[in-house]
Amino acid sequence: MDTAGIRSGAGLVEKAGRDGTGEGPLPGVEDPASVAPRDARVLSRQFFRRLTELEEGTHEYQYARNTLIEMNMSLVRFAAGRFRGRGDDMEDIVQTGMIGLIKAIDRFELAREVEFTSFALPYIVGEIKRFFRDTTWAVHVPRRLQELRVELAKAREELSSRLDRDPTVAELATLMNISVKEVVEAQLASNGYNSSSLDAALTGDGPEDGEAVLADFIGVEEEGLRLVEDFHALAPLMAELSDRDRQIIHMRFVEEATQAEIGERLGCSQMHVSRLIKRIITRLRQGMLGELGCA
Repeated sequence: MDTAGIRSGAGLVEKAGRDGTGEGPLPGVEDPASVAPRDARVLSRQFFRRLTELEEGTHEYQYARNTLIEMNMSLVRFAAGRFRGRGDDMEDIVQTGMIGLIKAIDRFELAREVEFTSFALPYIVGEIKRFFRDTTWAVHVPRRLQELRVELAKAREELSSRLDRDPTVAELATLMNISVKEVVEAQLASNGYNSSSLDAALTGDGPEDGEAVLADFIGVEEEGLRLVEDFHALAPLMAELSDRDRQIIHMRFVEEATQAEIGERLGCSQMHVSRLIKRIITRLRQGMLGELGCA
């Protein structure tokens, strides 16, 4: 076992690995980032156990939390390596993955009885994917269409080489096992990957044609369209709620009933209704932000 950089010596590390009690003071780690992954797994259990005993905000708590972050940076580098070759700065990808690591550390519980590495990787990868989703598209489109665009590109390449011509929409739909409508939708969404400046000059072919800019041909923005993606994302989350939770949401935000009125209909206090609404809204918000799948 490589215990270089751990001032307390190999004995404490081996003890933590044998019985998992983590009793006694935390080992001093001179260079947490250099701790081998196998040693980091053993030490992490001890540091997580101490975190539950320490008061948040104290020097000891910050030391334990910061050491956990640095010891597990290899997880971020491992996850970031899967996205090498995407044309983005690897340092940006690693820094984004660090956000996911910190979220995982703050939410991990030893009672889950799972390895921290298994718990943390979905957080890290999810954060990196969110980075690509939010920064590589010129126009933000739903995640479903972003993924469909990738599959469409693969299908088009395969059919083009096989048929020695551009495939039709129907042929693409057959290969991808989706409807023609979905193929067309994915093709339209692909237009959002790249963009042109609204100040780009549009010049006619003839000398008599004047010069205009792209912005001159853009219509008025419909404010309601901004809600379309939110509605699509919210629908499956609403379907996962219990009948009672959906009834509460309907009464509060569709019927616009007061909390007191809802309490009368449900046979509970206004305070209890307030707590129920807060819990439901929190769950929906987490789902909209993509956090439920990682929790």
